[in-house]
Amino acid sequence: MPTEVVRGRVVSATAQFGDGVVTIAGDRIDSVLPFAEWVAAHPDSPEPPFAGTLLPGLVDIHNHGGFGHRFDTVDGAEARAAAEFHHARGSTTVIASIVTAAAPDMVAQTAVLRELAADGVIGGIHAEGPFLSEARCGAQDPRFLRDPDLELTDQLLTAGGGHLRMMTVAPERSGYDAVAQRLTEHDVVVALGHSNADYASFSKALRPTGFGAVVTHLANGMPPLHHRDPGPVGAGLVAASAGQATVELIGDGVHVDPGFAALVFAAAPGRVALITDAMQAAGLSDGEYQLGPQSVTVRQGVARIANGSIAGGVSTLLDNVARAVRESGVSLTDAVLAATSTPAAALRLPDVGDLRRGYFADLLIVEQSLRLRRVLRRGEWLS
Repeated sequence: MPTEVVRGRVVSATAQFGDGVVTIAGDRIDSVLPFAEWVAAHPDSPEPPFAGTLLPGLVDIHNHGGFGHRFDTVDGAEARAAAEFHHARGSTTVIASIVTAAAPDMVAQTAVLRELAADGVIGGIHAEGPFLSEARCGAQDPRFLRDPDLELTDQLLTAGGGHLRMMTVAPERSGYDAVAQRLTEHDVVVALGHSNADYASFSKALRPTGFGAVVTHLANGMPPLHHRDPGPVGAGLVAASAGQATVELIGDGVHVDPGFAALVFAAAPGRVALITDAMQAAGLSDGEYQLGPQSVTVRQGVARIANGSIAGGVSTLLDNVARAVRESGVSLTDAVLAATSTPAAALRLPDVGDLRRGYFADLLIVEQSLRLRRVLRRGEWLS
């Protein structure tokens, strides 16, 4: 029997209704219908009130923490609190990201996150490092960067227990091909990022036989786009426009200019995944925080390590969706898909990212301005 009926403007990958009804049964969506069809099918039921705009629960595939809590931890309660903060702000599916650190620490963190993934608290694990470029390390601690090697890869795969969903690797590092092959064999998405590769090398790694399928936070942690040296940014956009890759975009107005975000959406329609790259300070005020082994200072809403490199984001994914619409001129539909169905498809996450029969009952009610009203996750209201 249905347990919840929600009416509003429906915006999702497979349903676009100016007035629609989403019916929930337990932790799953039972139906998504235009209001007139729902009324015809339920002539004796009272009409549900119009609640606002209905969106699928958002899917953040690159997130390091929030509200004072971190995912790069061996404290399961802390990691759970980080996930729950983002759940309540609309990101009902969160991939927990760890950063470059000493190998034993990364393995131990992955093992802790595995338990949360098994319980459904997080949607999986993302290892950002340590096989990254020193020249483009950003806030990754250069002391622990190393060439890709199968031994550590296997340790992370074992610790993840099937819940390691994505790993970011710089394709120019020696040993990349062997590690990318191993990850692919274990159904782990190979993401390319924190790379100083040239256009040709990055393009080769993004071809269908080149393993890479996601570009980690496009334009950040890589050389800037130049008309005589397009580099990884150009290669990522070309591959995404051809349907061979999905490009992450930190649309917080800090990591990339709104005009650049508009360019990315225009160049790669349907292949942009909005992310937060959120870290411990997300949802909190300026101050001193931590990202992996690195100390981070947040001033005027911008997180940086001591050398000035930006060290993750402090916004929520819904904030970034609203900014894409407001500041970059992206349509509401395109911005929503970039935070729901596109990232879910990129990481092959089942039953999330859309308002569709049989999918998890993850739903947001927002105002026209995209201000959050309520969050439904797995059939339970969080707010």
